[in-house]
Amino acid sequence: MSARHVVMWSGGITSWAVARRVVAKHGTASTVLLFADTLIEDDDLHTFNDQAAAQLGVPITRVADGRDPWQVFEDKRWLGNTRIAQCSLLLKLKPCRHWLEANTDPADTTVHVGIDWTEPERLPAIVKGWAPWTVDAPLTRPPIWHKQQLRAQARAAGLIDPRLYRLGFAHNNCGGACIKGGQAQWARLLEVFPERYARAEAQEAKMRRMLGKDVSILRDRRGGETRPLTLAALRQRIEEQPDQLDLFDEGGCGCFTHTPAGAA
Repeated sequence: MSARHVVMWSGGITSWAVARRVVAKHGTASTVLLFADTLIEDDDLHTFNDQAAAQLGVPITRVADGRDPWQVFEDKRWLGNTRIAQCSLLLKLKPCRHWLEANTDPADTTVHVGIDWTEPERLPAIVKGWAPWTVDAPLTRPPIWHKQQLRAQARAAGLIDPRLYRLGFAHNNCGGACIKGGQAQWARLLEVFPERYARAEAQEAKMRRMLGKDVSILRDRRGGETRPLTLAALRQRIEEQPDQLDLFDEGGCGCFTHTPAGAA
């Protein structure tokens, strides 16, 4: 059996950049674009996936747990937050690991991840987590590109520039409502997709009632004390005291930085 190269495809620009390098080096026949669908993705992500697959000459291999993040939180009776997000494990890492176990041999398969030159410190944990598969991060090596440059290259190749990027979101994932995102992400979501914010606010309130606890996705660190900050409270703050927002709290997706060994 020839060697296989599995790209952990998130639907973001670094996924495409990684896949482009892998295809250029190893060809299309041995390359797999493995996409874990959380079921709350923006429509543009799926359009980008379709266009990128056609441009690269490799189809998307889709896996899905069948639940969205909010269903996971209810099942686990634990509200995901910026520190612990079970959705990463159950909706992304676990389905991808199961696919690898069923379809590849670790002895001749390399897993390629989208860590780039700005975040090499994340790589050791990822390498350990995906063992026994070999892990490679092509974007940590030259040529070095910024994400804005990669977006321009993708547009030049005929791909759409996903609207989450155009609207200022750091990642093209989970419809802009990543649980690991910070106050700045949620403020942006309220402004551009108020219906998505309203759903998340309602789901968070439902989890608080179900658990009977003062839990929240976000944290309020004003005054040097850390307290829960609900999406309802954040919305009210945005409406009444926008100067009280922590706009440096962008957060970020880290779905493939957990230890997937626990997903077996």
